[in-house]
Amino acid sequence: MKRMLFNATQPEELRVAIVDGQKLIDLDIETAGKEQRKSNIYKAVITRIEPSLEACFVDYGGNRHGFLPFKEVSPDYYQAGVSARPSIKEALREGQELLVQVEKDERGNKGAALTTYISLAGRYIVLMPNNPKGGGVSRRIEGDDRTELREVLSNLDVPEGMSIIARTAGIGRNEEEMQWDLNYLKQLWDAIEGAGKTEKGPSLIYLESSLVVRAIRDYFNPEIGEILIDTEEVYQQAHAFMSTVMPDNVDCIKRYVDDVPLFSRFQIEHQIESAHSREVRLTSGGAIVIDHTEALTAIDINSARATKGSDIEATALNTNLEAAEEIARQMRLRDLGGLIVIDFIDMESSKNQRDVENRLRDSLRYDRARVQTAKISRFGLLELSRQRLQPSLGETNFITCPRCSGIGHIRGTESSALHILRIIQEEAMKDSSAAIHAQVPVDVATFLLNEKRADIHRIESRLAVPITLIPNPHLETPNYSITRLRQDDMNGETLQASYNMVVKPEANKTEQEPAKAARAVAVVQGITPVQPAPMKVEQAAPSLLSQITGWFKALVASDKVAEKPVATTPRNNPRRGPRPERSARPERNEEGNRKRRDRPERNATQNNESRANEPRDNDKAAPVEAAVKPKKPRPPRKPTEPQILEDNAVVATELIVASPVA
Repeated sequence: MKRMLFNATQPEELRVAIVDGQKLIDLDIETAGKEQRKSNIYKAVITRIEPSLEACFVDYGGNRHGFLPFKEVSPDYYQAGVSARPSIKEALREGQELLVQVEKDERGNKGAALTTYISLAGRYIVLMPNNPKGGGVSRRIEGDDRTELREVLSNLDVPEGMSIIARTAGIGRNEEEMQWDLNYLKQLWDAIEGAGKTEKGPSLIYLESSLVVRAIRDYFNPEIGEILIDTEEVYQQAHAFMSTVMPDNVDCIKRYVDDVPLFSRFQIEHQIESAHSREVRLTSGGAIVIDHTEALTAIDINSARATKGSDIEATALNTNLEAAEEIARQMRLRDLGGLIVIDFIDMESSKNQRDVENRLRDSLRYDRARVQTAKISRFGLLELSRQRLQPSLGETNFITCPRCSGIGHIRGTESSALHILRIIQEEAMKDSSAAIHAQVPVDVATFLLNEKRADIHRIESRLAVPITLIPNPHLETPNYSITRLRQDDMNGETLQASYNMVVKPEANKTEQEPAKAARAVAVVQGITPVQPAPMKVEQAAPSLLSQITGWFKALVASDKVAEKPVATTPRNNPRRGPRPERSARPERNEEGNRKRRDRPERNATQNNESRANEPRDNDKAAPVEAAVKPKKPRPPRKPTEPQILEDNAVVATELIVASPVA
């Protein structure tokens, strides 16, 4: 049984996990002070218009200005009197206020991506209040479910100028439940639209729901049997949401009280730790290595100690199949987005490559994000693109290393010392250089003062510039600081002893800042549905007595059908007389016989349907040729008594189908 686990015992971090038994399927972590801005709605102000980018930069209250492409601007915000297809300079102006929604959070040096086409996510549908051209059914829904949802959506009361999208949670929901969700979203939009007209920008208008509400709204499905929560505050919040939106499933929420931590009870702490690791071990002995770059995420598969298989091809296939499943799982756990390149172990067989591709696609069917996969190339690489639903696990929980600046490698001691020695010589050769002061790590200073003492003395003698090396215990390779003093700076009153020149570096900016005490307060909040969601009324199972009674009624009805006359019963059409027997047709001419033989055979149901569409005796309609190729005519058989009985049986079948007996 699948379970949803909420761990909120630490106020700095809220963790949500979905497990199947003791296997971690999905993970979401929210850190205090780093709440996501995606789907938040702001009143923003245009600060700069860039025609070369066909976009504008807006101040919405974030750390950086947001990026708003012109194609994401609704025509409702265009200036009056512009042409049908205006330029961005004509349509917008600096200082203009508009409602925007965050599509992508700030990432690295990039600001948030914004749009004016608002979308409000409910439990079963997504409302797009200012986009009448959108709408439809989620791409993840296929087959009969898609057709059924389209029919339900067509019966909903959608206001003019709006559109809706059916979510996967809407499968199997009736019209009443979908209309309730739509009414709540319309109520929410009315409040947002009203606040947008009165508030001045930049300001926060609507704050997307907390992680507790988002997780239940987006992840809960009939396969999840329990929701376990280990704190009372989160339990009350989840219970209130379920009571309003999903009252049928409110009994699934349970308060977890035990000395053993919730995640330790289901043995998923070590699985969460693997999601923070660069290398993930496979059961077969292989491993996958995940590296992040500015452009893409690279995943490499190593066979390592994997020895399963009769030969190298079988070993590669088994390792790749296992890695494909684990990669799909790690992408969900880490929230990897963007371009991802997987380097599978080389396989010679094309069939094996297709098997690995299919295994990866099958493993991705549980992913909420939209994933586009390619085929394995001749270099053994598979490219895929995954929708970025939210910041990845590394972006929220990791900080850039202050020593290597995120590269992962640093320069060695000797290489750093030689580099510093060359920089010292370059600075000493400049005009009006009076002295050089170099603050270097202790190990680098040790190497320079011993192995390179002669080189330093040679520079001092040739250039007549004194060089002072200051071992700084606060510096680590490859960091250093070199200061060039001019003749004007050589004042005896300002010079200090070398051991007093040690400088403590400033606090590194990449160091994680403490969580902010206050969270932004939205103007629109506390909007709840007017009435709870409708509950499904389950029909009671029929009793044994009613089942027996129904069986006898069906038996009696079948006996009555069997007793009906067969050959003498007229057709249902009142304008036609009784059907003549097949043996009494001597008056049909040769042309009629040929047309009769050339007509394709039809079963009883097709006869009824086509006969209902045939023109009546008083209608004048041209004969219609058969749509299929006529069969080869066969010689007419001499009618016999058994043949007449067989035809009568067919007639009886047609009558029963056309007019069933209650």
